[in-house]
Amino acid sequence: MTDTTTLEGAGQTAAPLSAQMPIPGHIDPVPVPRPTLVDGVTPREDGRIDVLGLPKKRIAELFEAAGLDAKAAKLRGKQVYHWLYHRGVTDFEAMTDIAKTMRPWLAERFVIGRPEIVEAQHSTDGTRKWLLRTADGHDFEMVFIPDADRGTLCVSSQVGCTLNCRFCHTGTMRLVRNLTVGEIVGQVMLARDSLGEWPRTAAEAASKTMAGLDQDEDENGEYQGDYHASGRLLTNIVMMGMGEPLYNFDNVRDALKLVMDGEGLALSRRRITLSTSGVIPQMERCGQEIGVNLAVSLHAVTKEVRDEIVPINKKYGIEDLLAACASYHGASNARRITFEYVMLKDKNDSDEDARELVRLLKHYKLPAKVNLIPFNPWPGAAYECSTPERIRAFSNIVFEAGISAPVRTPRGRDIDAACGQLKTAAEKRSRAEMDRLYAEKDAALAV
Repeated sequence: MTDTTTLEGAGQTAAPLSAQMPIPGHIDPVPVPRPTLVDGVTPREDGRIDVLGLPKKRIAELFEAAGLDAKAAKLRGKQVYHWLYHRGVTDFEAMTDIAKTMRPWLAERFVIGRPEIVEAQHSTDGTRKWLLRTADGHDFEMVFIPDADRGTLCVSSQVGCTLNCRFCHTGTMRLVRNLTVGEIVGQVMLARDSLGEWPRTAAEAASKTMAGLDQDEDENGEYQGDYHASGRLLTNIVMMGMGEPLYNFDNVRDALKLVMDGEGLALSRRRITLSTSGVIPQMERCGQEIGVNLAVSLHAVTKEVRDEIVPINKKYGIEDLLAACASYHGASNARRITFEYVMLKDKNDSDEDARELVRLLKHYKLPAKVNLIPFNPWPGAAYECSTPERIRAFSNIVFEAGISAPVRTPRGRDIDAACGQLKTAAEKRSRAEMDRLYAEKDAALAV
């Protein structure tokens, strides 16, 4: 029997839940379950439509399909969009500029979702990791890394990964499916929820003042930090979580447009970095259609070694990749391309490797920064981390050639949140342990 779902008010039937979609792999497309969508909307069992991840125009279209006239639908769409993405509200009843009689009508037909939080972990160094779950029961992770002058959210784009990079724990997972626009932007919104960083209303700010906290109201009755990262904990986003972002291009692009929209989450594109292992055909589109900073997982300077540790190199080789980087839209000395280079003992860490890296970057006249990443071990890994002395020597050679080559400080290792360690806890734990955790969570919610 085929399982289909009809969108209330839209008059359309969803594709079968078992439908498959091809996601490009490093050699051939990988068939994976396709999220059941109708015009970008994920159907729900209760018949309501989740507006998370939808742009303003699409929200208005759905309101009109549900019975509002075009003018009212456009107005309500604009209001809901503001409360959804700028205020972080998840309850229509809290939307105070919408008539009280309209709020129940919205709540009956629509919902504002979030990915489910299965587990939240805190590292001793302040790093936070969340295990999240999609509505159809798939788990993925996101990580927040605080620093003295910034706070970076590492966002996932897929459940699992198709690239199978040999040094990366995520690469040992099977690819399950792409994340939807709502599941991607929902990570940013969950982080703001957890960090308490949504703009406050005047009443909320007044209560803070009464508690003895300083407030700085602007001319719009809102408070410093509403539209910019200054003074906030979450200042930067990196698409470096689970998955290859450019193999989920459309959803990543549309999610980041919501993040960058001045009327929405309002984070500057200069504070967003997308990391790719080198999907050359999509790199030009990324520069033109998204325009965020680019990071490239290079990790080796010879075909032999990169073929081994980053298998996509067999399809898109180093020389072609660097040529694509050289033509990346917006790249300049002010907006350098970051090359990520994991340090693997006796594999890619010699002085000769460092000098070849310099030669390649200079040959292609790349405005470059090299992030040297000490390998983060995980059970069963085939590699060891280079020694601190070897990493320092490698860094010095690159620095002396006039190219920035800082060594990234490992963060969140104790909770498997460091670079290359993400692999959902659901795959690491026994079924009995996960059942116990879910039972404890349900009991806590019932109190």
